[in-house]
Amino acid sequence: METSLALPAATSPPLPPTGPPRFFLAAGVPIARFPERSKTATFTPVRPTVHDAATGALLASVRLPPGVRSSWQLLAAAPDNRTFVLSGWTGPDSPIRFFRVTLAEDGQPGDPMPVPGLRSDRLGPGYALALSPDATRLVYAKAASGGVRVSVVELATGRRRDWSTGAFFTVSGLSWAPDGRRIALAAGNWGLGVLDLDRPGSDLLAATRLVRPHRGLPPLHSVAYTPDGGALVYSAGHAIERVPVDGGQAPRLLAQVKLPPTASLSLPFSLDGTGRYLLYVHRRQSFRIDLTDGSTTPLPKRIGERPGRGGSPNAAW
Repeated sequence: METSLALPAATSPPLPPTGPPRFFLAAGVPIARFPERSKTATFTPVRPTVHDAATGALLASVRLPPGVRSSWQLLAAAPDNRTFVLSGWTGPDSPIRFFRVTLAEDGQPGDPMPVPGLRSDRLGPGYALALSPDATRLVYAKAASGGVRVSVVELATGRRRDWSTGAFFTVSGLSWAPDGRRIALAAGNWGLGVLDLDRPGSDLLAATRLVRPHRGLPPLHSVAYTPDGGALVYSAGHAIERVPVDGGQAPRLLAQVKLPPTASLSLPFSLDGTGRYLLYVHRRQSFRIDLTDGSTTPLPKRIGERPGRGGSPNAAW
């Protein structure tokens, strides 16, 4: 299936936002435990879950496709707040699989639809995922041959187009432009860039224009296009910043996240389809940031397992 996708761009109309998000999905990893005097772990599956976007309350668990035993930590959302792609754990020393889930108007998830042929090795399920605005394509990044590979996959067929580089950096954030023809990348020790899907060839750096170079600490992590396609919103440490895609202006601070000193310097987030609300999770607490004024609201209900039993889930809306 490698490099068999002739047209990597997503050319169908984007799925329209349905207003402020009503739901979000959360995905953790299977919980590993080591019985006394044993070097072999036992695993407790963790199912992805649907939550109320205003309160964090649990609404439903997501059914897993055949052969998938647990959720994994990667997931991505389309702008309609109803369509998601998730990764799933198939067992120790086994591949990670990917599947699509659509929510009904009441938030109940439909049957999972596996992406044909798309799997990743057990050690590298991908550093990041992003779903195209029309929900026909998925982009994911993973380490490959001492460098990094970025792949666009057609969800209906599993056909794939790859770009790669031998330069070593970690792609931690991906985002599709609203027109489906470009993809933003956040790479912690490289910077923010925009991959042009119309460029020929498979050289990732040759097809990617650098928008904001990496300047050391704090690390870059997540990135998202604004709905008009004119700017990128990204996390630099615990700061949320915005920079024009053309790089013509300096980055502007949108919000400063306050986390304990022991928290990771990297901040994964999800931007909703309206471009106004940002979601992040610290341990089991989820937070909503209104980017119009930078205000942060913790959601009352906690999500996932209690601390020490699987870590923080990732979330997307």
